Amino acid sequence: MYKNLIEILKRKGISKKAYAEFLGLSEKTVWNKLQGKTEFTLGEAQKTCKLICPEYKMDYVFAAKQTAA
Repeated sequence: MYKNLIEILKRKGISKKAYAEFLGLSEKTVWNKLQGKTEFTLGEAQKTCKLICPEYKMDYVFAAKQTAA
């Protein structure tokens, strides 16, 4: 789960739907990526960091938190 990214999007008022449109993906795909079920591509990560949250380092934004199974 990408808790830092989820929190950044929330603080900036960017919905999951808007983020999905920004990346050119479906909401379901973005939900799966945010939950850590599928991975973000390097391009998606770079676009996110460059245009949405340039004040943060990519390592922070995309730090994955492991959830208990």
